[in-house]
Amino acid sequence: MEYETIIGLEVHAQLLTKSKMFCRCNADYASTAPNTHVCPVCMGMPGVLPTINRQAIEFTMMTALALNCPVATYSKFDRKNYPYPDLMKGYQISQFDAPIGGKGWITIEVDGVKRKVGITRVHQEEDTAKMIHTSSELGESFSQVDVNRAGVPLMEIVGEPDLRSPEEARQYLIKLRSIVQYLGVSTGNMEEGSFRCDANISLRPVETKELMPKVEVKNMNSFRAVFRAMEYEVKRQTKLFDEGKLPVQETRGWVEEDGKTVSQRSKEYAHDYRYFPEPDLPPLNIDKAWVETVRAKLPELPEARRDRFITQYGLPLYDANLLTETKATAQYFESCLTLGDASPAKAKAVANWMLGEFSRLMNANNTDITSSQIAPVELCHLIDLVQKGNISGTSAKQVFEDMFKSGRQADEIIKRQGLGQINDSSEIESAISQIIAANPQPVADYKAGKTQAIKFLVGQVMKATKGRANANTAQELLIKMIEGK
Repeated sequence: MEYETIIGLEVHAQLLTKSKMFCRCNADYASTAPNTHVCPVCMGMPGVLPTINRQAIEFTMMTALALNCPVATYSKFDRKNYPYPDLMKGYQISQFDAPIGGKGWITIEVDGVKRKVGITRVHQEEDTAKMIHTSSELGESFSQVDVNRAGVPLMEIVGEPDLRSPEEARQYLIKLRSIVQYLGVSTGNMEEGSFRCDANISLRPVETKELMPKVEVKNMNSFRAVFRAMEYEVKRQTKLFDEGKLPVQETRGWVEEDGKTVSQRSKEYAHDYRYFPEPDLPPLNIDKAWVETVRAKLPELPEARRDRFITQYGLPLYDANLLTETKATAQYFESCLTLGDASPAKAKAVANWMLGEFSRLMNANNTDITSSQIAPVELCHLIDLVQKGNISGTSAKQVFEDMFKSGRQADEIIKRQGLGQINDSSEIESAISQIIAANPQPVADYKAGKTQAIKFLVGQVMKATKGRANANTAQELLIKMIEGK
């Protein structure tokens, strides 16, 4: 039997506010000593009163608007009750039946097909503390609690179960992260935990609407992990169905090292949390004027920027999609084109370098463009040197890699390594004479009409000159000398 995959994602994004959600503690807890950004409020001490962080509310409103969600005129906070060591109060302040953002949507594209994916809601809550599991020198296992993260503003984006494949789930996440980064409301960093995803996945026979038990999958800290976890669950649940069994409604954790999910606990229902209105916080009354003030702060979003790159700079859709995937990459690209020449030819040259050598080196070194030592002006200068014939394309890649690793400028590297292009015909002819003498068979092949042989010979000239010869000049001179002109 064939089965249809049903996936819905719950995404949590930590918000970039200076203070925590309900107190004045510094929200920037990364790389700080444990339990140093704490106070009686975020530690859940008796008798303390929370206060609402207005900036966090506005960030959530901005996100709701960017996701085509209506902003509620009335919203409130609720207590979500569950016992866990990282929950200092024994409950989490969240939102239940009156979220800030209502039903909305975004579009994703997979294999050239665009689909609209629904957003159920966008609501505000607080993050929990962090559990640290370790062991003593004697081998005894124990857990510690770092409260620095408790109370950090957390926005939850609940998606409709509209996704139909692991790849759609991955593209949906990429799109959401791109939006929150463009808005400036979150770093969107999955590895650091500021952008987290829980996935609900189930299968059902094709052409039926029957709902089957769903499985919640946690502990996925990368787009690749989400994709692999969903792939694994599709296979696991398909096997159960084929054996005449039903999956158990449960929460499972993704184990990256083993490439599989493992059972953690039975899946809770909403009534298990015993929600009730938070008595210490007043309801939010959001008037139209406030909504419009927030709407006016919305920046150019990824799709709009992608479309502008296509029309303004003449970029292909493929290039524009990749360049606008993150805000930092799009800004770097556009910075290059504000330095003077913004023609389609220059735009394409910059795009080729950014999506080619630049991307390769960043992937190999596990870095991103924000930490690059190559300023836009330096990349543009290197491109100009290639276009003017001062350096060959092969040598330029060598120079670029040195720039990437050392932070030195192109001119310094070219001078130090002697990589300037050879434009002296006599010097190139000398190298060609040696190549012709050392490769009689390819020369004979070319004379016999096998014109492709010239490419091999040009390659040998480039190798002999360490990439410094002008490839076009080398080919012209090769042909002349072989044909005796």
